[in-house]
Amino acid sequence: MSEEGAARSADPSGPPVVFVDADACPVKPEILKVAGRHELEVILVSNGGLRPTRDPKVRNVIVSDGFDAADDWIADNAASGDIAVTADVPLAVRLVEKGVVVLDPKGRPLGKDNIGMASAMRNLNQDLREAGVISGFNAPFSQRDRSAFLQAMDKAVRHAMNARRA
Repeated sequence: MSEEGAARSADPSGPPVVFVDADACPVKPEILKVAGRHELEVILVSNGGLRPTRDPKVRNVIVSDGFDAADDWIADNAASGDIAVTADVPLAVRLVEKGVVVLDPKGRPLGKDNIGMASAMRNLNQDLREAGVISGFNAPFSQRDRSAFLQAMDKAVRHAMNARRA
C-alpha cells in the first residue's frame, strides 16, 4: 500500500490506532499480538521491506526513501489517543505534543513528563558519538526486553482505550 492510499479518518470516539515506525522495529510480532487481542488496527510505516499480511486489521504503508518520510507520515496521521511505537526520539516529541501514547521498543513510555529528558539524552549521546567519546553500539535486544514491551504495550492499549471511552 502506498502512502497516498493509507490515511485513515480519525474517529476520536473509536478505538485507538497503533502506528509503528516499522523500519528496524524489533517488536513487530509483539505489537501485532497485543493489538490482535484488543482488535485494534495497526499501521506499519516503512521505507520498504515489509512482509504482506492477510490480517485486515494490519496495514502496511510504504513511504518514499526521503529523510524522515516515515516519521512525517506517522506524525501527520496519528491523532490524540492513538498509540505509537518508535525508537526515534524526535518523532516521539512530535507525537507526544499531539497527545499520542508513545512507547519505545523496550516498553518505556514517552510522555510529557519524560520526553524532554529523553530528547536531551539523545542529543547528548549523538554529540558524544560524533566526538568519538562513545561508540554507537546498543545492547542486544533480549527476551526480557520483549517481555517488558509486551506488558507495557498491553498497559498502554488499556489506558488508551479507557481514555477514549471517557
